[in-house]
Amino acid sequence: MSAAATSDETLVIETPERVPLHFALASIGNRFLACALDHFIQTLVMLVVFLLFVWLGNAARLYDRLAGAPKWVLAVLIIAVSAIWSGYFAVFEWAWRGQTPGKRWLKLRVIREDGRPISFWEAAARNTVRVFDMMPWVGIPFYSIGLVSVFVSSRDQRVGDFVAGTVVVREREAQAPTFEQVFSAPTSDAALRRSFKVFPFTADLRALSEAEIEVVEAFLRRRWDVDESARQWMAWRVATPLLRKLRPDFDPAEFTYEGFLEELLHRYHATRRFND
Repeated sequence: MSAAATSDETLVIETPERVPLHFALASIGNRFLACALDHFIQTLVMLVVFLLFVWLGNAARLYDRLAGAPKWVLAVLIIAVSAIWSGYFAVFEWAWRGQTPGKRWLKLRVIREDGRPISFWEAAARNTVRVFDMMPWVGIPFYSIGLVSVFVSSRDQRVGDFVAGTVVVREREAQAPTFEQVFSAPTSDAALRRSFKVFPFTADLRALSEAEIEVVEAFLRRRWDVDESARQWMAWRVATPLLRKLRPDFDPAEFTYEGFLEELLHRYHATRRFND
C-alpha cells in the first residue's frame, strides 16, 4: 500500500518502494473554472441539438409524444439524459487520462490516490456521484455538497473523489515525463536505487547465475519493508555466498554488505547491456 500526506497544498505519495511522489493539489478556483467550462460545453452541445430539432421541424411533435408517453418512458429518458450529463466527464477523463476540456485548459488532472492514472472505473465512479456533489445546501445553489467536501478534506476531495479514490492535481508548468515513462524507467525499480556509497571491487561477474541475481534483486527491492537489524542480517545472508564464490578484491575499510550488493547488481546489468 502507498502512503499519502499533504503539506502546503502539496500531496506527497510514498510508493511501496518508498519513493515519494510530489503533486500540487488543484485549487478550488481552478477546479470551479474548469467545471464551469465543461458545463458550458455540455449546455452548448444540448442547445445545438435542440436547435437542430427545431430546424428540422420535429420539436413540437417530439414534445407531444413525450407528454403522452407512459411514465416509465419518461423515467428512462431522464436516466439517459443523466447518463449523458455524467458520461461527458467520465468518457473524457478516461480517454484523456484524467482530463476534460476544462481541466486541460486549466492544466488539471485527476489521478488515483497512489499517483497512477485513473482507469475507466475510477472515472465512472467519481462522475456517477457528481449529481450528489451538485446538490444545493445552506444557501449555495450549485455544487454546495462538493464544495463543503473539498473544504473539509485534507486532499481537497469532493464526494466523488472519496468514492473513486482519486485526487485532482495541477500539472507542472515544465514538460514532465508521461506516466508510462515514469513507471517503466529503470530507476522506478527500487532494486536499482542506491542508498549507500558506491563500493569499488574487482571480480568476474560471469560466474553469477540468474537465480543468484534474482535473490539480490528481491532483497534490494524489499529491504526497506523490515527493520534495520533484520535488513542487515538479510544483507549478510545474501552477500556471504556471493563473496565466497566471487572472492572479490576490495578495501575492507569501505565495505558494507548492502553497498556491495548494490554495486554488484549495477555492474551485472551494465555487463549484460554491454554484451547485448
